[in-house]
Amino acid sequence: MQDGRLQAVVFDMDGVLVESEHLWEENWTRYAEAHHTPWTPEDTRSVQGMSAPEWAAYLWRLTGRPAGGPEGTERSVVDGMVADFESGRVDLLPGAGRLVAAVAGRVPIALASSAPRRLIDAVLHGHGLAGSFSATVSSAEVDRGKPHPDVYAEAAGRLGFTGADCAAVEDSGNGIRAAHAAGMTVVALPNPTYPPPSDALALAAGRAADLDDVGRQLDRLLAPARDAERTA
Repeated sequence: MQDGRLQAVVFDMDGVLVESEHLWEENWTRYAEAHHTPWTPEDTRSVQGMSAPEWAAYLWRLTGRPAGGPEGTERSVVDGMVADFESGRVDLLPGAGRLVAAVAGRVPIALASSAPRRLIDAVLHGHGLAGSFSATVSSAEVDRGKPHPDVYAEAAGRLGFTGADCAAVEDSGNGIRAAHAAGMTVVALPNPTYPPPSDALALAAGRAADLDDVGRQLDRLLAPARDAERTA
């Protein structure tokens, strides 16, 4: 942190940059029903923020440990998500491209997502956002998924900062908890369909109504633009 201003931003992906949380729920539900098991809203709340290996193990156990193991469960669900993306169902949230470009022009940015690597890469490249990110981390690439801080700490480290140097933008309760545990200043963008619980929201430094509001809050938190610093 420099003069009380933050040096980098770490974004979540699902529910922050793209409209996809409902598609994860659809694919978990479809897999469970194919194995004659109900999937409930409580199951969705339980696995949101988990890494792919973590939610796959949960779903595999719930559905009676089908052949193929947790790896096969993960592959089946992620195949469904990739198919949803390829069919145009994973849309950018309004203002996401504009916000990413504006913030990346000011400070380094990273992505800390619970999505598996192949979906992260497909979404960022497919929507033309990949070049704006200095680092991207899937929670499958660290020891523990959200609400543990690992994925956020790794993202900050890849940018060359500590969590205390960074703002984070998150929509879910477990994501807010993870970013806060990593020492980051969290701007919450509550998902209206899957609202974070009040105890998680209490950890956020600010609460945004939409991505334009996120941009205004980040503007107050961030250090001056890098280009301005170099030419000052």
